[in-house]
Amino acid sequence: MSDLFDPMLAAGPVRAEVSDAAWLRALLDAEAALAGAEADAGVIPREHADRIAAVARDGRFDAAAIGEKSVGVGNPAAPLVRELTAQVGGEAGRVVHLGATSQDIVDTAAMLVSARASEVLLTEVAACADRLAELAREHAGTVQAGRTLLQQALPVTFGFQVAGWLSGLDAAADRLRAQRFAVQLGGATGTLASLGAQGPAVLAAFARRLGLDEPALPWHTERTRIAELAGALGALSGVVAGISRSLVLLAQTEVGEIAEVAEGSGGSSTMPHKRNPVAAVAANAAAQQAPGLVATLLGAMAQEHQRAAGSWHAEWRPLTELFRSTGSAVHWLRTSLDRLQVDADRMRANLDITRGALLSERVTTALAASTGRLEAHDAVSACTRRALAGEGELADLLAEDALVGKHLTRERIGELLDPAGYLGSARVFVERVLEKRKGTS
Repeated sequence: MSDLFDPMLAAGPVRAEVSDAAWLRALLDAEAALAGAEADAGVIPREHADRIAAVARDGRFDAAAIGEKSVGVGNPAAPLVRELTAQVGGEAGRVVHLGATSQDIVDTAAMLVSARASEVLLTEVAACADRLAELAREHAGTVQAGRTLLQQALPVTFGFQVAGWLSGLDAAADRLRAQRFAVQLGGATGTLASLGAQGPAVLAAFARRLGLDEPALPWHTERTRIAELAGALGALSGVVAGISRSLVLLAQTEVGEIAEVAEGSGGSSTMPHKRNPVAAVAANAAAQQAPGLVATLLGAMAQEHQRAAGSWHAEWRPLTELFRSTGSAVHWLRTSLDRLQVDADRMRANLDITRGALLSERVTTALAASTGRLEAHDAVSACTRRALAGEGELADLLAEDALVGKHLTRERIGELLDPAGYLGSARVFVERVLEKRKGTS
């Protein structure tokens, strides 16, 4: 936690869902659900489970104090159980945490935190996707220079570019939505031996009470769930990074095709003329933290025997930070899109920077039907070089060329050099993305 940097790098509502308070709430919810599940299976009296649940809900627990005490045992569940037991007291206190091990409670809490944070995160993603759908629909015909390797290529539309962003965001959201969050309950070595024959019944009731999946068996050192979640969050961050980086590039002074417009935002500490796309910049900054965090979680998958010595512990902070940074990235992307101002005139003007050379491929294709590919390519390339050198308008130079002018009229050349007439299936692809989204919403 940082009062200095978190407002930018841990912004948005997901932050609260992975806070110390959220983790503490999840740990207590897990203990309450465990007691309830054991009452459901007839392992402990119902009144004991009710007492434990009441204290877990209404008791006073200090996350900082529990954290300080965790260093003596290696995890926060053990000191929390001691505090919960003390506050429950009496006979009910004797069955707090019955049959469980600390990892059962921490892993289950991690799944609760992840499920709750994912729900909030997906709401933010949906808001971004809705805005992108609006932009794609609105600008399906807004002609824009396509750019490959940061150079102008063939024309596209801004709606087509946005539809690509939307498709990626929807795919990442689907992957996150498909995550299965499962309880953890195995006891000391995963066999639930201390619960005897009632172990499977308690596990089933535990999952049911928390609204989480029931695993086939405990997964203390089988960490594919964490890895899959990390991958889903990393992919979402990657999509956001790509979108935000494109927005930043489109907002460059020399390009100027979009801008973030918001009162009090975008200024520079030294240059009054600056209008920085700060929300897109912040989205990119937050999203770029994901790869390292994902790598740490994948590295922590190597866990030995029935309980790991260190690799399990290595997951807690990066998982929390991955949610924080991904949530921040999506929050800032949403902010950027809400502020977005599209300059269609500038997009069209930028298409003329190459003096028509952008459409030279189209002229070559039309001419090749009569002259052959190589002859057409050489003739059009020569005219294009002259146009770029400032010797005249490309259309005029092409019409004056002996080979080109013989087969294409000046009027036809003008039609071929119109960017709006060479958009291929851009509109169809935009409509397909929007239609797919409509069918799954």
